[in-house]
Amino acid sequence: MKTVLITGASTGIGEACALWLQDRGYRVFAGVRKNTDAEALQQKSKGHLTPVLLDVADEASIRKAVQFVLTQTPKLEGLVNNAGIAVAGPLEFVPLQELRRVLEVNVVGQVAVTQAFLPLLREARGRIVLMSSISGRVAAPLMGPYAASKFALEAIGDALRRELAPWGIEVSIIEPGNIQTPIWRKGIAWGEALKEQLSPDATQLYGGAIDGILRYIRGQDGRGLHPNEVAKVVEQALVSARPKTRYVVGRDARVGALLARMLPDRWVDRFIAGRRFGKS
Repeated sequence: MKTVLITGASTGIGEACALWLQDRGYRVFAGVRKNTDAEALQQKSKGHLTPVLLDVADEASIRKAVQFVLTQTPKLEGLVNNAGIAVAGPLEFVPLQELRRVLEVNVVGQVAVTQAFLPLLREARGRIVLMSSISGRVAAPLMGPYAASKFALEAIGDALRRELAPWGIEVSIIEPGNIQTPIWRKGIAWGEALKEQLSPDATQLYGGAIDGILRYIRGQDGRGLHPNEVAKVVEQALVSARPKTRYVVGRDARVGALLARMLPDRWVDRFIAGRRFGKS
């Protein structure tokens, strides 16, 4: 039985991956931050899913998670670095502590977990999967902090893949587009809260842009792929004889990746302006 650790498994894509892999015979260690999340996930366990308290931004928490996993198994066949948060807002006004927080969780946290579990992965010649986003290729306005973290994660993935090649440890990056997760409803709440928090000057400058983003988010809510579609791709990355370095998931993500690769930056700017703000 192959053993995998998944971070950020409380909800959304992480939970879907944990349940999907459990149902296909994997032994899954599912990282969650709260006891209540662990209890909720335990209810869905069929005997091969074990919740693990793991906060990727807390080194002590990571050490405890490693010690716990070591009591259960001497090796890991897979590490799915899925934990992440979304921080957005106009870069001119985003609080620097919020920028630091998203980089700490989405980038530094992924490296910290990878460092901690690499001895177990090396023992099994395991694989690493990094959950990025199409935002790791295309940075939308007001999504700068989140996109910066995902662009950085893409570089981390490339460097890791090349550094770990001598030990046969494959590294794959997953780039989902619109997926049916709580992030869209959270995004609506974020946008409404952001408008209330902005100073009058910031509201005058960016209020219209935030309204445009909110219209876009409301239009996307409920229209994305089921998280299981991402879970399927994660499994492919874990089992394929020759895994891809990147997996783009969803039609919108494929369009975004194509635009980023083929079109001049100014054309991409115009396309995004039209989609998000109703401009041409």
